[in-house]
Amino acid sequence: MNTRYSDIQKDFKLAGNDRAFVTSCMQCGVKPYSIDIESTCSVVSEQAVSYYANFESQLPIVFDVPFPPNVKNEFTFIDLFAGIGGFRIPMQWEGGKCVFSSEFNPHAQHVYEANFGEFPFGDITTIPADFIPQHDILCAGFPCQPFSISGKMKGFEDTRGTLIYNVFKIIEAKQPKVVFLENVKHLVHHDHGNTLKTILEGLANLGYKYSFKVLNASDFGVPQNRERIIIIANKEKLFNFDKVEKLPPKTIDDIKDNDSSSFEYLNEPYTLLEETTKQPSGLIFAGYRNKKIRKAGVRPGTEHLSRVHKQPNRIYSTKGIHPALPSQETSGRFFVLDDNKVRKLTMNECYRLMGFPDEFIRDTSISEQYRQIGNSVCIPMIHTITKQIKEQLL
Repeated sequence: MNTRYSDIQKDFKLAGNDRAFVTSCMQCGVKPYSIDIESTCSVVSEQAVSYYANFESQLPIVFDVPFPPNVKNEFTFIDLFAGIGGFRIPMQWEGGKCVFSSEFNPHAQHVYEANFGEFPFGDITTIPADFIPQHDILCAGFPCQPFSISGKMKGFEDTRGTLIYNVFKIIEAKQPKVVFLENVKHLVHHDHGNTLKTILEGLANLGYKYSFKVLNASDFGVPQNRERIIIIANKEKLFNFDKVEKLPPKTIDDIKDNDSSSFEYLNEPYTLLEETTKQPSGLIFAGYRNKKIRKAGVRPGTEHLSRVHKQPNRIYSTKGIHPALPSQETSGRFFVLDDNKVRKLTMNECYRLMGFPDEFIRDTSISEQYRQIGNSVCIPMIHTITKQIKEQLL
C-alpha cells in the first residue's frame, strides 16, 4: 500500500528549504538535486538529506492534494516567484512536471504546499544556480511592483527589480529550451522602454531569440481587464503569438456566486448613473460612492467619469467586466452593481476572475487571499500560451 502525503504531513517536522528539498524529491521520485554536502550545505541540511532517505523505500507517494504531480510527464519546468501556483496549474494540465519551485512569501508557500504537495524553496538569491535541476521550461512571473504604475516604478533601482538577473544566472547555468516570463504592461514603457530593452538584451546575450506581446486576460475567458506583457524565448525559433487562440468573452455575471448569503452590500450613500456606456475595454462604470472626488483639472460635465474616482470608490456593473485586481488595494475588493444592489465582490469571485478552479485551497486570512490573488497570473491565459509553447517550441 502506497504512503499518502497527508499521512506524512502529520509528523513532518522540517521547515524552510529542508522541507522544500524533501517534498520536491518525493514528487520527482528521485533526488533531482546535487546533494554532495560541499555544494548543498548552504541550501539544505544533512538532516534533510537523511530524512528523505527514510522515505525512498515508500515511493511512489500518493499526493492527495487538489493538484497532484503528473505520474507521466511530457516536459519539465521550474516555477520561480511561484506565488500560489498560477503557472503550475496550467503547466500540469498540459503534462508538465515541476522539478523546482521558489517563493519568498511564507503565507504563499503554505498555500502552495496545500495545493500541490510541495513546499517551495525560499529566497531565490540564496539558491546557487547549479543546485537547480535541469528543465525544459523556465517560468517566472518576476516581481512586478518595481515596474507597476500602482507602485513607485523604481525598476532596477528597487531590489525586487534586480531579481531578473538571478533568472538570467539560472538560464545561463541550465539552458532551458523555453523561457516564459510575465510582468505588468507598464514594463513596456518603464524608463522610456529602457528596462524592457535591458531584459531583452539579457536574453539575446544568453543566445535566445525572443518575442513579446501585451495580452489581456479578458481575451482568455475571464471577465477582467488585466493587461500583462508575456515574453517567450527559445534558442532556435521565435514564438508566434498570432497562434495563441483567444477564448469567448465573459462578464462578471458569468462567474457570480450563487449564494447571496455571503454578499457584503454597500451600507453607505452612493450614486448610480442614469445612463451607462460599455467602454472598449468591456468595463461598465455604473456609479460611485459619495466620497470626495478629484476636482482639479476636471472639465465641466465630466465630474462623474470613472477616472475622476479612485478605484475603491467606483461601482462597476456585473453586465461588463472587472478592472485588474490589484494586490496593494488597502480598501479591499471593489464594488459591483448586481441586480440593482451594490456589493463587494466575494473572494470566490476574485479567484474566478483569475481562472482559479473552485477546488483551490486558499489562505485562511482574507487579506492574504486578496494579496495573493492580486499578485497571481491569469490561469486561462497561461494555459493557452502553454499549449502553443508545446506545439511550437518543444
